[in-house]
Amino acid sequence: QGKVYLFDKVFKPNASQEKVYNEAAKSIVTDVLSGFNGTIFAYGQTSSGKTHTMEGVLGDPQKQGIIPRIVNDIFNHIYAMEENLEFHIKVSYFEIYMDKIRDLLDG
Repeated sequence: QGKVYLFDKVFKPNASQEKVYNEAAKSIVTDVLSGFNGTIFAYGQTSSGKTHTMEGVLGDPQKQGIIPRIVNDIFNHIYAMEENLEFHIKVSYFEIYMDKIRDLLDG
């Protein structure tokens, strides 16, 4: 018997990084800036484009992925605040491959 899987959205192969970010991740950033936790989970077979979607082409504003866009939005929000507040930002970036967990930020 087959299983039913639910999903929110499917993007065309030629969808821009900006479109993917705006439609799949930007609302999570808004929630995080309101005090909620946020998670973006990229799942798929090997070489299906998860890393490209998450990282994109660093240094190219049009082709940067979800992670650099999130970082830009969070820090732009902080710098635009008129209050002098202290922020603590914690980020995790993990890969699960062949049932092994690897921290991608731990060099």
